Amino acid sequence: MTPSRFARAGEDGRLTVAVPSKGRMLQPTLDLCAAAGLSFETTDRALLVPCLNAPVDLLLVRPHDIPEYVQDGVVDAGITGANLVFESEADVLTVAELGFARCTLEAAVPVDAEQKALADLEGLRVATAYPTSTRACLERLGVSVELVTISGAVEAAPRLGLADAIVDLVSTGSTASVNGLRRIGQLLESQAVLLRALRSVGEKDELVERLALMLEAVVAARRRRYVMMNAPASALDEIRAVLPSMGAPSVLELAEPGQIAIHAAIEADRVWDLLGPLKAAGATSILVMPVERLVP
Repeated sequence: MTPSRFARAGEDGRLTVAVPSKGRMLQPTLDLCAAAGLSFETTDRALLVPCLNAPVDLLLVRPHDIPEYVQDGVVDAGITGANLVFESEADVLTVAELGFARCTLEAAVPVDAEQKALADLEGLRVATAYPTSTRACLERLGVSVELVTISGAVEAAPRLGLADAIVDLVSTGSTASVNGLRRIGQLLESQAVLLRALRSVGEKDELVERLALMLEAVVAARRRRYVMMNAPASALDEIRAVLPSMGAPSVLELAEPGQIAIHAAIEADRVWDLLGPLKAAGATSILVMPVERLVP
């Protein structure tokens, strides 16, 4: 395949998907695309990465630019943070929530400050790297502030006398506490999302829908575990009472008379609480396995 083949994104009817070229969303995005069945190879210098088994090209660009690329039709779809979509005010459609890069946009003040809630920010100077989101969220609450836009270490703004409070993205909260700040309220929740333009992309609409289905199948599967167990047939009702599943569990007769196998997909965070009760209800040979893809 010659280099000219990739001279223009989206040629020959291929779907061009913008993905983060750097930052904490880069590797999870590539991992999700690979788990969804897309086969590709990336290099340090590659900007346009063709998928070898599907009519899809991944275009690596800055996460902040992706909403506008999607809006303007530079690409057919994109994966970036929901907070960046909100901040850009781009006219795009969120097709799917992807379950990673979860964070919140939160306000924080110095630990010895008197402010306790978002309403207490009224009239204060607030430093942030996300002025559009901060202004919109606070105005929705009826809170008026003086915004100080900073593109760097926002946490240092109060200490340097640049602002009375900050609004920044929080994933664990450790950064704020280390810098002597106390969180006082949440403005916005965010995670990675799949975007497309509001307008139709014609023959590529079906490809966007197929991509969304494949990605959502992986996201849904990551929240589930497949549980298999043997049990006496007489224990079925008691086990069903313990076992939450997507629907009725699958029940199979075993070669040994009076014995059955029970299969079910359960929420991953319920496994800790279920193994003991299942065993007490009569289940044996319990297997818990990851799910690769799940299409409801």
